[in-house]
Formats: sequence, C-alpha cells, structure tokens
Amino acid sequence: MKLDPCTRCGACCAAFRVDFDRSELASATPRGVPDAFAVPVTGTTMRMRGTDEARTRCCALEGEIGMEVRCTIYDRRPSPCREFAPYAPLGIGDDACARARRRHGLLAL
Repeated sequence: MKLDPCTRCGACCAAFRVDFDRSELASATPRGVPDAFAVPVTGTTMRMRGTDEARTRCCALEGEIGMEVRCTIYDRRPSPCREFAPYAPLGIGDDACARARRRHGLLAL
C-alpha cells in the first residue's frame, strides 16, 4: 500500500494564503471551519490564521513539513484546501504543489 505523500509533506499548508467564504465557518454551517482558526479579510471573505504571515504556516497544521504532518481540522477544512492538488494523494502533483514543495526544499511529486 502506497502512503499518501500529503501526510508526509504539508508544504502547501505552509506556502499559500487560504481564503474562503464566511459561509464555511462553523458559526454558519455544521462541521465548518472553527471560527477561531480564521480571520476576516472582507465582509464575506475569511483567511485561515497563519497563512498570511511572513513565515506562512496554517494554524491547523501539526508536524514537521516533509516528514510527517496532519491537519487538525481535516474533516472541517475550507474548500481551497479540499480542492488543492486533487491527485497529490496518488503521488501526482501539479504546478502549485511543486512550487510549495520547492519552498521547503522538497522535490516535486
């Protein structure tokens, strides 16, 4: 059984801003993103805490990038996270995945 490279990588969670609609918050929908994990950007847009810092790292990410990571809100993560690099778990990256991995000294999938 091949291990999901995303559970070892996490580079995307420490490379990009994650903006999503306010309707994805837990206060708006069951099983939504915990409100404390997001900051407002506009009246309708939220951003995952930590993804707009100089040293980008999502507040929901645990572990060491490139070694072993996990999303602490995986089942509640926002749509940009659910839609990012859909084939990465199969070991097939895309340009954004490769850019994130390069930022952390990792080879593209």
